[in-house]
Amino acid sequence: MTLEELAERQRAFISARDWDPFHTPKNLVMALTGEVGELTELFQWLTPDQAARAGHDPELRPKVADELADVLLYLVRLADTLDVDLIEAANAKIDRNEHRFPAAAGRSALRRVPKEQ
Repeated sequence: MTLEELAERQRAFISARDWDPFHTPKNLVMALTGEVGELTELFQWLTPDQAARAGHDPELRPKVADELADVLLYLVRLADTLDVDLIEAANAKIDRNEHRFPAAAGRSALRRVPKEQ
């Protein structure tokens, strides 16, 4: 399934429930932030090793998967509402980052490059 197909499925789901009036960009950003917070909560007190193994933990994995799905769904819905092509935007961002952080510079590039405006 592509992101466009996922967005189409979401549109049908939302339309069938008459939720469109509530899916304003502001509300979607707030919901997205809440879901990122729920994902963060799952990792909050884990050690780095425990966090690295979260995808293999039989109790934690389904919770992480659910929260990741919520984040993705709200992000896709927000992009759909704002008519932003996420694949195009992500590729453009990687292009800019390749220029800002050249591979040859390694970690030192992070200290020299000013934050994007």
